[in-house]
Amino acid sequence: MDHERVASGEARLRLAQVVPCTEAEGPGHRFAIWVQGCPLRCPGCCNPEMLPFEGGWETTVDELAKWAGRAAAEDGVEGITLLGGEPLAQAAGAAALARQVRTLGLSVMVFSGFTLEEIRASADPDALELLAHTDLLVDGPYLRDQPEPRRRWIGSSNQRIHALTDRYRVDDPRWSGQNTLELRLVGGELTVNGFPASSAVGLWRRPRDTRPSERS
Repeated sequence: MDHERVASGEARLRLAQVVPCTEAEGPGHRFAIWVQGCPLRCPGCCNPEMLPFEGGWETTVDELAKWAGRAAAEDGVEGITLLGGEPLAQAAGAAALARQVRTLGLSVMVFSGFTLEEIRASADPDALELLAHTDLLVDGPYLRDQPEPRRRWIGSSNQRIHALTDRYRVDDPRWSGQNTLELRLVGGELTVNGFPASSAVGLWRRPRDTRPSERS
């Protein structure tokens, strides 16, 4: 990977969905970004339409960072959350985005089906750079036969929370709060994000178009 090219502002991400302000995808108000594509194919995934690497839409990291910055100024967003799909499958773009939003004072949370040990052992420089700019990591594959009844925002009990900086704490009482679902009507289409309860999976729809240019 040509890190000089990525740093120049040409980095891109292929996305499935963006929710500019949500409380259902991590601590505080967050700018949530679902990337398109995942190699893991966990049985029972609540976002099956986000598994193929085809589809979705592509945008630059610069545009996403500007959009997140507006959300921080207008809606009090404190950070971004990367999920999907699998953010580590687009590690170069995800790392570039994390680096940019951290300069804006925003925090970075990442949900990955890979474990922290697997990410570090891969020695992938892009994945390691993403970790270096991540405040919170939730790791491990989704296991539908191990539902998580106690921790908020976590899909299955095998998944772990890693506070990689001192911005957040694993023992923060917000992790034990009540899970929430958020429903929105976007362009005449019902969308849902939040805890992947079985009753909600059938309602889940990706907005037809949530591109930053539409908000300019």
